[in-house]
Amino acid sequence: MDFSSKLLENAVNEVSRLPGIGKRTALRLVLHLLKQPKENTKYLADAILQLRNDVKSCKKCHNISDTILCDICSNPNRKEELVCVVEDIRDVMAIENTGQFRGLYHVLGGKISPIEGVGPQNLNIESLVDKVKSGEIKELIFALSSTMEGDTTNFYIYKQIEKYNITTSTIARGISVGDELEYADEVTLGRSIINRIPFENSLRQ
Repeated sequence: MDFSSKLLENAVNEVSRLPGIGKRTALRLVLHLLKQPKENTKYLADAILQLRNDVKSCKKCHNISDTILCDICSNPNRKEELVCVVEDIRDVMAIENTGQFRGLYHVLGGKISPIEGVGPQNLNIESLVDKVKSGEIKELIFALSSTMEGDTTNFYIYKQIEKYNITTSTIARGISVGDELEYADEVTLGRSIINRIPFENSLRQ
């Protein structure tokens, strides 16, 4: 792709680094920005810089937050003894959109994947086990995607906490095997949370 401007080429190269954005799409986006008033571009740049500099990780659940504790963890109406284990922030948003879950979350930040070099030590698993050890959790819901990596992560966590007096469950398989949680429709996902099954049962399937 030939560019008439090095500045344009640099901008396109940077935008094309984003997931799902190829060079042609990046060029279209950059040209669109050039047509907008300069202040609009500044608002976008400022929003991204502020996000990168000021966004925090909730110290309790590892969700993305503007403050030390996210809005969910600081809500006194949530059930602290019920914790849903998810892969990332997109899964929190997907489950929250169902309006069916009133507990708290624990965001792992990924799932175990030896092929990609992601082990248990790279995820927020230790802090989850510490919560279980402290006795503050009565039920843990595994809500990772129903892939080999998701099932491996579920099983690893289960083995770490099985000696403690805690109920473990997993979302019902209304979610197709291999599907990512964020792409499930709200009704199906909501029903999967409500109709969750004991995790031990899922090991026999």
